[in-house]
Amino acid sequence: MSLERFFNQAVSSWMSEEGPDSDIVLSSRIRLARNFEAYKFPTVFSHEEARMIIAKMEDILRETPFQKFGQMDLLKINDMQPLQKRVLVEKHLISPQLAEDSPYGAVLLTENEEVSIMINEEDHIRVQCLFPGLQLSEALEAANEIDDWLESYIHYSFDEKHGYLTSCPTNVGTGLRASVMMHLPGLILTQQISRIIPAIHQLGLVVRGIYGEGSEALGNIFQISNQITLGKSEEDISRDLEGVVSQLISQERSAREALRKTSNIQLEDRVFRSLGVLSNSRIIESKEAARCLSDVRLGIDMGYIDNMSKTILNELMILTQPGFLQQYAGGPLRPHERDIRRAALIRDRIKMEQK
Repeated sequence: MSLERFFNQAVSSWMSEEGPDSDIVLSSRIRLARNFEAYKFPTVFSHEEARMIIAKMEDILRETPFQKFGQMDLLKINDMQPLQKRVLVEKHLISPQLAEDSPYGAVLLTENEEVSIMINEEDHIRVQCLFPGLQLSEALEAANEIDDWLESYIHYSFDEKHGYLTSCPTNVGTGLRASVMMHLPGLILTQQISRIIPAIHQLGLVVRGIYGEGSEALGNIFQISNQITLGKSEEDISRDLEGVVSQLISQERSAREALRKTSNIQLEDRVFRSLGVLSNSRIIESKEAARCLSDVRLGIDMGYIDNMSKTILNELMILTQPGFLQQYAGGPLRPHERDIRRAALIRDRIKMEQK
């Protein structure tokens, strides 16, 4: 398979497919942090050790490839152009840290992009499984299968008392980060989100924006994830997060129903104004595009718009990011040029949807 496919194909399976509760939950992700026992952590290892770890992963892939999720390919970070790295970050396949700070890093990707394994990021190995909708248990099962495959070849850094040892102490134990990406416009419009987020934090969970730590909640999209990795089993962490997410789903649906009862015509007007902006704009900035896409997706979910797919928000939130826009343009674009291309891409995608 040509590695260019990962950069040129915009839509991963988690964006194009619907899963359980996909009117609110866009995706579920499980990430496991693991380290080789024989090497220093990436924060202090040598370039030679980094290369040896990549070579070991290449040997594993060559010797007994993990075929359950399709063909897996290894991409080295220092072989990529800056735009290519940015595209993989925008698709949630690698972290910004791996793209920016890991010249001796790499990533293993499956063909459908449900599985990515980052190499030499903050830890030697970070296994990620990304599924559409609310599928935390399914993603955890997949991640554990991959973990078992790797552990048959690798001696992990593990302590009987503390569990898996990681570069950052906050990941020690299970090494598990479970997260769910949610679209919560109802809680935003009814002004309930400001009291809900502190309550979530008190439960040992964290709320972040679309691209994780330090990012904004563009398009009313939030990531909810665990903070505690020590003292609980992987199943307990996943189950606890799913319980909170289920409550958020219920609250979001109640908020949407309240908006229908108290502000139906105003909400419908907002939805169709946003659709008009997206359908006709010749220039649009990323924040405005995200806001309008959120409104349109809400309109689809609430039945105001019946000739468009739910997945349009998932797709266009990624397609209209700077990396993708410049990848399709074939090179760097100034901000104003990106705004023009973003508007054209959205118009074309909506026309295609409404045919």
